[in-house]
Amino acid sequence: MTLFEAVVIAIVEGITEFLPISSTGHMIITEALLGTEINEFTKAFTVNIQFGAILSVVVLYWKRFLQSWTFYQKLFVAFLPAAVIGFLAGDFIDSLLENVMVVAVMLLIGGILLLFVDKWFKKENTDQKITYKTALKIGFWQCIAMIPGVSRSAATIIGGMQQKLSRTNAAEFSFFLAVPTMAAASAYKLLKDYKHFNSENIDILIVGNIVAFVVAMIAIKTFITFLQKHGFKVFGWYRIVVGLVLIILLLLGVDLKVV
Repeated sequence: MTLFEAVVIAIVEGITEFLPISSTGHMIITEALLGTEINEFTKAFTVNIQFGAILSVVVLYWKRFLQSWTFYQKLFVAFLPAAVIGFLAGDFIDSLLENVMVVAVMLLIGGILLLFVDKWFKKENTDQKITYKTALKIGFWQCIAMIPGVSRSAATIIGGMQQKLSRTNAAEFSFFLAVPTMAAASAYKLLKDYKHFNSENIDILIVGNIVAFVVAMIAIKTFITFLQKHGFKVFGWYRIVVGLVLIILLLLGVDLKVV
């Protein structure tokens, strides 16, 4: 992986991590389009780059992270399902990261669902409190996003809205839940694959995280404002278009496989 490829992938990660369009899916697509050579470092980079993005949540919402222990307890409850399933099915999940068709199909299906989300969950309660039970249910919704192309953000926001949270409250809890989830995934991947990092590529990882952090800061603020005004439909149509284009290209024999 070159520094240029790392920066481009980091920009994509920063933009897409908190949007309901699948950051992992877009990074896989970007790597395929760039012709990035996939090796153990590249796979680790795709996971660890998310640390920079989630750090932006801590910086932007630092006051919320200092409010009470209950806040952390609820995040822990929501985090548990993904932690258990991720640990048990880690190798299978890694194998899906190399399949562009899986990403394309999930983008398409998720896009269709997003067209109807605002209608399905019209009755939202802006004062709805996040209970431990609510947190756990959102945590199970998050597990769906282990399939590349689904989008962790989309799954958890929809899960929150299904629990009668407002779009804004559901989105913010999704941001908060990303912190322990992605921090654990990054730490696990780093410990598991530390031997693939060396003096030549560690700089690439550091730069990538810095870029992802800065871009994600901008993306979060923009997304919340857009979501309050317009809802999910635009993201749904975007996913449908991207998914269909990828499927058509793959069926025509265009080589988009991650090598």
